[in-house]
Amino acid sequence: MTPPSITEIPECKLIGMHTDLSLIDNKTQSLWQQFMPRRQEVHQRVGQSFYSMQVYAPGFSMQNFTPHTVFTKWAAVEVSSFENVPKGMHAFTLPSGKYAVFIHKGPASAFKPTFDYIFGEWLPKSAYTLDQRPHFELLPEGYVPTDPNAEEEVWIPIT
Repeated sequence: MTPPSITEIPECKLIGMHTDLSLIDNKTQSLWQQFMPRRQEVHQRVGQSFYSMQVYAPGFSMQNFTPHTVFTKWAAVEVSSFENVPKGMHAFTLPSGKYAVFIHKGPASAFKPTFDYIFGEWLPKSAYTLDQRPHFELLPEGYVPTDPNAEEEVWIPIT
């Protein structure tokens, strides 16, 4: 796998839907099935990408992550303003900070080797530590999670 690029991002505003889940009780597909038909209700969008975001509890450590670990999953888009948040959707401010950005190639179901590389190889050998900010994937317009040629950016918060 290719080493990541290291990128600083400013604070950004997101609007979307969220649910609590674990890998055992994975509701990601249902979340996106609820959000995608309503995405056009979100006004003042910035760009065309979608955010698939994970928000972990304070004090979260990847060493303690198991398939039963509960976290909040978001399906969202970036916006320039929180005016007119559609009913049933929520606003979230993604804090500024430094991220390691990886490229996952292949279907979403084949993500485990990417995860293992990031947290089992790259991060422990790097000069960085995992930060407590949200993790997210940037999905391009037209992204199909079952496509063997799909590509997504995996953003891991670091310090």
